[in-house]
Amino acid sequence: MTATSTTILIVEGRFYTDIADALMAGATTVLDHSGATYERIAVPGALEIPAAIAFAHDAARQGRLLPGFDGFVALGCVIRGETTHYDYVCGESARGLQDLAVREKLAVANGILTCEDHAQAWTRASVDQKNKGGAVARACLDMIALRRHFGL
Repeated sequence: MTATSTTILIVEGRFYTDIADALMAGATTVLDHSGATYERIAVPGALEIPAAIAFAHDAARQGRLLPGFDGFVALGCVIRGETTHYDYVCGESARGLQDLAVREKLAVANGILTCEDHAQAWTRASVDQKNKGGAVARACLDMIALRRHFGL
């Protein structure tokens, strides 16, 4: 998809900075190649990402943020620890993103990695390995194209 005149908000959870940087490198490479423009904002972690997207969407809908965004890329990482906190963060961040996408008909691509350990996260984030940041940016562009196909 050529993304000329496409604007995307990238919201990144910065809890694991090295993983966040790798995810961002993959995403921005894809978006730059597509011709899309993007704005990047950081939040503390994965749980805050859905709220940040909701804030931006509401601000655009109310005319406080012009021109608004065609799509949203959520980037972050949750690594299993010693408690059940991991399960809540993974489930609630994914649910928050999916609820926004369905309820508001938004092109939201979920790039929040849910991993057992740092090595697994790094393999998924690295642009030289699985490049999930790039894959999520492509998914967002595809969902924007689908929204446009249906006249949304």
